Amino acid sequence: QVQLQEWGPGLLKPSQTLSLTCAVYGDPITASGYWWSWIRQPPGKGLEWMGVITYEGMTHYSPSLNSRASISRDTSKNQLSLQLSSVTPEDTAVYYCARVYVRSSWCGMDYWGKGALVTVSS
Repeated sequence: QVQLQEWGPGLLKPSQTLSLTCAVYGDPITASGYWWSWIRQPPGKGLEWMGVITYEGMTHYSPSLNSRASISRDTSKNQLSLQLSSVTPEDTAVYYCARVYVRSSWCGMDYWGKGALVTVSS
């Protein structure tokens, strides 16, 4: 069974950089056929896909966050990282990491972490 766990500072001030880590257990993040994604959900709003890193280490980001978001990985620790620069209160959300099951014509997110709440406030 695959398990994911997110953690990082839960409170930030505007203009700071958000930094979260996702530890993956039960499956190497370099395994073929799977990508690893970050998703967030602001209070009272829907899920927002932020970006993904492939098993090859290539990254793709939501256009709205492309200039601020950065996803990386540490294969020796089997961990994912998310950085989001210049945060504002609108970045307050529960942040999730999830595994992406990739096929030629479709994909799905089959395993999710429990989420980490990040609050941006003065």
